[in-house]
Amino acid sequence: MEALKVWSVSSQPFKHLLKLASSSSSSLRRKTASSLVVRCCSSTSTTAPVATAGGRNRRSSSSSSTSDRDAIRAIRLKKVEELRSKGFEPYGYKWERSHTADQLQDIYKHLGKGEELNKDTDCVSVAGRIVARRAFGKLAFFTLRDDSGIIQLYCEKERLSNDQFEQLKTTVDIGDIVGAKGSIKRTEKGELSVAVTSFVILTKSLLPLPDKYHGLTDVDKRYRQRYVDMIANPEVADIFRKRAKIVSEIRKTVEDLGFIEVETPVLQGAAGGAEARPFVTYHNSLGRDLYLRIATELHLKRMLVGGFEKVYEIGRIFRNEGISTRHNPEFTTIELYEAYSDYESMMNMAEEIITRCTLAVHGKLCIDYQGVEICLERPWRRESMHNLVKEATGIDFKELGNDLKVAKEFTLNKIGKDLESKDKSAIEACLSIGHVLNEVFEIVVEPELLQPTFVLDYPVEISPLAKPHRRLAGLTERFELFVCGRELANAFSELTDPTDQKRRLEEQVRQHNEKRASTPHADTAEEEKQSDDDLYEVTIDEDFLTALEYGMPPASGMGLGIDRLVMLLTNSASIRDVIAFPVLKIQQ
Repeated sequence: MEALKVWSVSSQPFKHLLKLASSSSSSLRRKTASSLVVRCCSSTSTTAPVATAGGRNRRSSSSSSTSDRDAIRAIRLKKVEELRSKGFEPYGYKWERSHTADQLQDIYKHLGKGEELNKDTDCVSVAGRIVARRAFGKLAFFTLRDDSGIIQLYCEKERLSNDQFEQLKTTVDIGDIVGAKGSIKRTEKGELSVAVTSFVILTKSLLPLPDKYHGLTDVDKRYRQRYVDMIANPEVADIFRKRAKIVSEIRKTVEDLGFIEVETPVLQGAAGGAEARPFVTYHNSLGRDLYLRIATELHLKRMLVGGFEKVYEIGRIFRNEGISTRHNPEFTTIELYEAYSDYESMMNMAEEIITRCTLAVHGKLCIDYQGVEICLERPWRRESMHNLVKEATGIDFKELGNDLKVAKEFTLNKIGKDLESKDKSAIEACLSIGHVLNEVFEIVVEPELLQPTFVLDYPVEISPLAKPHRRLAGLTERFELFVCGRELANAFSELTDPTDQKRRLEEQVRQHNEKRASTPHADTAEEEKQSDDDLYEVTIDEDFLTALEYGMPPASGMGLGIDRLVMLLTNSASIRDVIAFPVLKIQQ
């Protein structure tokens, strides 16, 4: 943009101060420390916050910023009235656009400095939001941003008819959405521009955008008002473009391999397919409670029973549990199921999906995530949970036998001195040796799995829907994929024996009820919340068991967390950065 940044003077009652920011202006460089400096705000119609070089008199209170915002809104509402009184509609219906900003930048990239094209073929029409403006004398510059990028609007008084130039200076504010027509030129300073011959306000913005120089930095407000976040921070919108590309690549990958997309119910009579606290709602007409699904698994398996051999669903999952940088109450997964395959097939599938998505976004397989280089070159490491725990702690759970009390004591004696009290309590509360093994894995091993690793062969006690391991007693043919210390996918050779499945689900319910019964009375709010998380009711999906009795073919299935994959491929630290409108606390 032009080096000289002079913000236009409004014709409204609140007079603007001008800030000269030209790096070439020697007079500015000679100013003393006591000179008045004005920080430009996003409106051209209210008094900008004023501060001396020493920082005195800077507006900082929320009440002051609220009053500023209200003043700007009042002024802009008056502009809406003035436009309508002159026969202009400030909320338009349609605009015929010939090019996007990015298209113009590409088509005219060879245009030289100072050159202008006046042929009819070079008359263009653009539309977008004004994100910056500078005006002085008979010349004004506006920066217009659309979905593809930015282009400058070059406005000279001589090119505009009647009083359009003055109208443009006094009525167009930062944040307004405008349409403009004109020829193409490149300014002497090298900025490709549309030399405007006519313009229309398509949407009059009433509220000011965040400060030009500081942007929208309040994290809570960024999530709560994502629409403003995307205007103020264009890189945020890029994350959601990449997310769309990732979802598209996932869909293309599985469909290239013959999978069919199906849709299964969000409202279910029993919350199955995972162990999680569900959201409960009530259906008035049916007179019954329903649950928002906590997984798509059981209905997708019904599709296999019905004769489909390769099915998948990309869908929203709902779990009434905690919120963290890795967890959101609603999130997106892909679950896919393939008849006549086992969990080895799903390891290959996970590698294929993730590498293709990585190449689609980055064009390479070695990427940076939060300062750590992650290499996604195939094949990825495959190791059993037993071996990883033994490698990290020295504990060989295969040698501990079946005595739960002995296993707990041995584990705590071995690693207890390095554990936090909550981790010790979690181990002491375990209901089986398989649970102890898994707890040690989650506490000690999981955070260290930075490079992609398939963790294999989980205990049967924590894998109620997985087939028993064909060689190792007490284990299942199940894996979880970890990258950067986070679970990215979960898969197994599916359990198809209806009798075994019923027994395992009943055992899961028994253990859950035992845990509910032993939950102590809460003394603090935090303990009460944890107690509530454990007190939900677990039900068995009897219709799923009936479906299995009709016969489901041998199969493998996998669930892959799309939000966490997007986090990895966009270098986002929090899951809320990759969900456009995450769930938040009620604003006080």
